[in-house]
Amino acid sequence: MINKINEASCYIQQYLPWQPEIAIILGSGLGPLADIVENPITLDYKDIPHFPTPTIASHAGKLVIGTIRNKKVVILNGRFHYYEGHDINTNTLPVRVFRKLGIETLIVTNACGGLKDDMEAGTISIIEDHISFFAPSPLRGPNLDEFGPRFKDMTEVYNKDYQALAR
Repeated sequence: MINKINEASCYIQQYLPWQPEIAIILGSGLGPLADIVENPITLDYKDIPHFPTPTIASHAGKLVIGTIRNKKVVILNGRFHYYEGHDINTNTLPVRVFRKLGIETLIVTNACGGLKDDMEAGTISIIEDHISFFAPSPLRGPNLDEFGPRFKDMTEVYNKDYQALAR
């Protein structure tokens, strides 16, 4: 796994004109956000080592490097999913690559189901916590010591300051 992370991050690194501050993973319906990136550098997933091409029509399969309001960003325009047949290590690869690139802030968007009857499709919400019953744990297998201890403090998985800022 560490070889895949290193190969992908080295490939992306050669296109970075500066140290990125924020990584954003765009889910269904939010691909157009990549269009507001200033001075974009666009890489196709098929060219990035170990990044599969998404099979979901609305997921462009492009990594976009640039700025948004003077913030240096790296954006995944679309992603690949466990239900597309990828193993959990493939699905978590981009997050580990972002960390290897020195990025400490990650924003993940997605189309998610709601439990409140008054929420309509397209309603923006903030996920504060989750329970995963869906896929095998990305912690399964040998620990990648380079990324720290296997078990992280899960009391604040979603940063409260970022949640407040989003509100």
